Amino acid sequence: MATVTVLEDEAIPEMKIPLTFKWSGREYQVDLLGSDRVYDLKTSLMSLTKVPPERQKILGLVKGKLPPDQERIADLRIAGKSFTLIGTPEGDEIKDPSKLESLPDVVNDLDVDFTDNLAAASVYINDQRNIRKVKEATEKLQIDIIHPLRDGKRLLVLDIDYTILDTKPLTSGSLPPAECARPGLHEFLETIYPYYDICIWSQTSWIWLETKLVELGMIGSTRNYQISFVLDKNCMFTVFTERNGQPYAHHVKALQIIWNHFPQFSAKNTIHVDDLSRNFALNPNEGLKIHAFKNAHTEQAQADRELAKIARYMVHIAAVEDFRTLRHKTWKHELRRLPQL
Repeated sequence: MATVTVLEDEAIPEMKIPLTFKWSGREYQVDLLGSDRVYDLKTSLMSLTKVPPERQKILGLVKGKLPPDQERIADLRIAGKSFTLIGTPEGDEIKDPSKLESLPDVVNDLDVDFTDNLAAASVYINDQRNIRKVKEATEKLQIDIIHPLRDGKRLLVLDIDYTILDTKPLTSGSLPPAECARPGLHEFLETIYPYYDICIWSQTSWIWLETKLVELGMIGSTRNYQISFVLDKNCMFTVFTERNGQPYAHHVKALQIIWNHFPQFSAKNTIHVDDLSRNFALNPNEGLKIHAFKNAHTEQAQADRELAKIARYMVHIAAVEDFRTLRHKTWKHELRRLPQL
């Protein structure tokens, strides 16, 4: 079994670290905090110059090669330094961000499960940088309500790519949208809708997410359910750990961002269904992992009944006053005791 080590930084003061750099004949300033990582520096440079991290050459900031992404800024002792950035900015053409961004959790199939390592998850949750990132994402987020939230309902946070659809044939056009959907998708949502408001949270940009939802008939249809609101990759941020002794970075979906906007929801009444356990890192108790849905054209995929099973489980727990008393990792064991819907 893979071992996971969380890089703890609780002792690092949140000092402001101003830096000046030159790029393309102009001078810029970027302000970082002590708990930021080299990754955050690269992200800040991209926001100012549109030069993506993989094209950035940073000269004069440190001696020799720039440290890896997980290195803390406070450890570099670079406050007040000036440096030069060399790199060509990215064009403004529209591309699927999952194909162009340097995001480890898009191109890396390694997963991390914190449900059995709550001590490691606690370090994540109490990490200074992660707390700040949740606050920044909360302040930045503007949620467009598609359908009004209903009093007394629980909240389902639902992933889309490889959770409720096979993404590859949908984006390539090799299969019609209806044939890319996981079997029983609409029936699943109709079954749980009397009990749950539905949030879709996907690690793609809104322009692609909207297209997928419309093509699948999840928005703008006459089905017996409604999507309340949608979140995209802009609400996610990167966290840093070690996996089997090697640096490991991945994005997370921090449910606290939603709860900060909608205080009627909390760990007591929220469930998050996703095919990647690492997305639960800041909320391991609220996550229910579903196996990835791929190869939609095959007979095996078309025989998939995971969504029907999850619907039965979710209807069953809807009456539970506090979801924190549940352990979603064992949902299939619980399911065996339940009658058919």
